[in-house]
Amino acid sequence: MYLIDLQGELVHTWQLPYAPGLSGYLTERGTLLYNGRTSEDNFLSRFPFKGGVVLEADWNGKVLWELRHPDHHHVGILLRNGNVLLNCLGTVPTEIARQVKGGAEDRNLPSALYAPQPQEDAGVMYADYLAELTPAGEAVWEWRSWEHFDPVADGIAEVQALRTLWAMGNSILELPNGDILASCRPTSTVIRIDRKTGNVVWKLGPPTLAGQHAPTPLENGNILIFDNGVHRLDDPLPFSRVIEVNPATNEIVWTYQDRPVSNFFSPRMGNAQRLPNGNTLINEASFGRFFEVTRDGEIVWEYVNPYFGGSPLAQTNAVFRALRYSAEEISRAEATARA
Repeated sequence: MYLIDLQGELVHTWQLPYAPGLSGYLTERGTLLYNGRTSEDNFLSRFPFKGGVVLEADWNGKVLWELRHPDHHHVGILLRNGNVLLNCLGTVPTEIARQVKGGAEDRNLPSALYAPQPQEDAGVMYADYLAELTPAGEAVWEWRSWEHFDPVADGIAEVQALRTLWAMGNSILELPNGDILASCRPTSTVIRIDRKTGNVVWKLGPPTLAGQHAPTPLENGNILIFDNGVHRLDDPLPFSRVIEVNPATNEIVWTYQDRPVSNFFSPRMGNAQRLPNGNTLINEASFGRFFEVTRDGEIVWEYVNPYFGGSPLAQTNAVFRALRYSAEEISRAEATARA
């Protein structure tokens, strides 16, 4: 994990015992919540987004606690009650999987993302469940997507996506009232889950969204979303954009996209953050490019990640998520080393 300043200088590095499992962030108490990738070969199927461990560390990288879960992928977050909420991959019951609309049959061909399908996986469909656990590993709550998604109305929206993955999540976030905001890429859907009932009480899907990431609530009640746009249902051209949506009406009230639109594109990953000055920080993840734009779309700061690392495919400078922190937040993080 790297911390850089606005001049692009490296300020701090966390040395951790596990390779990145896609995401991490500074908590309100100044510690680092880190999703790592374990070395055990125990993740469902052959997907490259395996995690396996979530840990909390201080400024010096000292691990305060860690939690392992074989189904964990992409994101784990620290809840306000001190527990951890994990994206986990589960197996969809066969009778539900048969009804899921959309997606291409897996013909056991290798692709840019996935290795060939093992024989034991043939015909199996996977989807997300959310698991809340204490830091000691005790399970206290679980939410299964296949029990709340309609196999037809909430089918696979990405036209070239394999049927192997249905409601696979790439982001979870706790809202002020305790509800959960979640993103599912293959269905191109962002949802809000009522924590008391487990019901989906709000949903935004295609054609507004196309393989999106990182929905983030704003102070005005709207939601900021990185809309990747690989397989758009309302435009033949793939392009990415950042949109601000009013959840009361599902109306897009602000958009950033490039001119021409194909100049800004991240087929995977990505996020956006509304800054205190009203500008928006955008992570064009696949190319390791971070930039800040004004409300009118003017680029006022830009940085390209010079650090390359290994991936299942090649050496890359891609960054799953980039966040900006204030001087006060950094000072709080530094203080964890003295606590």
